[in-house]
Amino acid sequence: MDIISLLFLILLAALGWFWFDSMHALEIARKAGKRACDDAQVQFLDDTVAGTALALVRDKTGRRVLRRIYRFEFSETGNTRLEGQLILLGHRIESITMEPYQMLPDEQ
Repeated sequence: MDIISLLFLILLAALGWFWFDSMHALEIARKAGKRACDDAQVQFLDDTVAGTALALVRDKTGRRVLRRIYRFEFSETGNTRLEGQLILLGHRIESITMEPYQMLPDEQ
């Protein structure tokens, strides 16, 4: 096996790892967005999140991890589309923010 073939296999393995890691992070983000919307009693629209940014950063312990930023949409009435954002540091949720929305009174 020559050096070019070995480098190609290493690159292929790294891309495979990145793809699987990204799918796992996407699922964590989707569940976190849904949970945040459920806790706020708003609708999690489209049942999905979209990645908007990716960066290599250091966590609290100094390890290099990927910071992924995702956006999602939610609605308090079903007539509006508001935006939320969540940040994953590695596979840990760093923050979740949501646009201000109108709190609706409980129907009785």
